[in-house]
Amino acid sequence: MAKRKTAKIIDGKATAQIIKDEIKAEVARVIDKGQEAPHLAAILVGDDPASLTYVASKEKAAKRIGITSSVYNFPADITEEELLETIDFLNNDQEINGFIVQLPLPEHIDTDKVLNRIDP
Repeated sequence: MAKRKTAKIIDGKATAQIIKDEIKAEVARVIDKGQEAPHLAAILVGDDPASLTYVASKEKAAKRIGITSSVYNFPADITEEELLETIDFLNNDQEINGFIVQLPLPEHIDTDKVLNRIDP
């Protein structure tokens, strides 16, 4: 008879809180050393209600752990080239430590092209 595997229940909220606490402590150490707080930027295209909610949630979470955040909000009719120029700008902005592009993007914009433009 085969040995039965047992499932392990993972408390996602508790795990997330541990991670947030660790990041908050690391941000505090960086600031205590006289360095700037990390800065996260978000690119939001259009006014999709779910996307607006997600970005607002990310801003609040960043603030709670001491990370500076900013949102680059564009109308849905932004051209792909304009969006790529913004990504190039953020890739080279020394004050931005990281950024995200909130998905989905409008249909006239090639999502893969946009995401591949982000420097790793």
